[in-house]
Amino acid sequence: MQIATPYLMFLGDVPDALAAKTAYGIKDWRPEWCIGQMRLPGCKADLGIPDLTLPEALAKGCRTLVVGVVNAGGVLPDHWVKEIVAAIEAGFDVASGLHVRLGAVPAIAEAAAKRGSKLHDVRHSSETFPTGKGTRRPGRRLLTVGTDCSVGKKYTTLALEKGMRDRGLDADFRATGQTGVFISGRGVAIDAVVADFISGAVETISPAAAPHHWDLIEGQGSLFHPSFAGVSLGLLHGAQPDAFVVCHEPTRTTMRGVAHPLPTIRQVIDLTAQLGALTNPDIRPVGIAVNTQALAEGEARALLEALSAEHGLPATDPVRFGVETLVDRIVADFAEA
Repeated sequence: MQIATPYLMFLGDVPDALAAKTAYGIKDWRPEWCIGQMRLPGCKADLGIPDLTLPEALAKGCRTLVVGVVNAGGVLPDHWVKEIVAAIEAGFDVASGLHVRLGAVPAIAEAAAKRGSKLHDVRHSSETFPTGKGTRRPGRRLLTVGTDCSVGKKYTTLALEKGMRDRGLDADFRATGQTGVFISGRGVAIDAVVADFISGAVETISPAAAPHHWDLIEGQGSLFHPSFAGVSLGLLHGAQPDAFVVCHEPTRTTMRGVAHPLPTIRQVIDLTAQLGALTNPDIRPVGIAVNTQALAEGEARALLEALSAEHGLPATDPVRFGVETLVDRIVADFAEA
């Protein structure tokens, strides 16, 4: 899948920034591709880049309209369709990470066929995957797991890739969500894979490698989330991680989109180790990544120190304070492995 850059980021009228996390992720990690944003009245997200009309975006060289939103079920709201059709008629390609295929919407399909525009459904892979086998394979793997969805697993994994490469380690980010695929140009949106093949898909994108090579696998959902635990478990078994980092957002009391209480970090560590041992008996936690955006700096540092002392693991905010302590722990734990 070759998506033409640069992008005009379409945010629709999403109710908050989390609902536009795909757009934020692309902007944060590929800012040079994001020329402007297009928002509808009532939109509560703002990427901090220029608001552009379709003609203005074309004049600035934008080639693809990216539907940079996520929502429950991955649906495409009816009132967005005319905006996407207008973009196609203006000469844009369109890329989306939603579950609904762009070409399944008649008005979009007809406009694309007439204009010759390309439609990219990033969430849907054209590959077929085997069932997972669970056989140990060479190479090292790290998986980010979470107390909830949308807590920073992708950002942590990307930050670790940079931090480990800066330290001279052989490490590659492996995308398992639509935003990660937009950012890295490869991977598979694991939540769109038929359930029987989830673990096999992860084995496919993280195959056997050199003994000291690290695949850094983007986590999805949470083992405790009633909506997404099945995806998270298949991902854990296919990733066969040697190491995992727990990602957490400290201001939440219930899990996103449901009434279930947030699990503790200890519960996530224990269950991940227990279930992950099925395909890698040597699995171990190496750190805690906390999204402290809602906390003042002093409060954030105090929380991280307390969590580190409580769990005996380095704790950091990868965006705010970096991942050096996590890399230190990885190097120390696997120096002789």
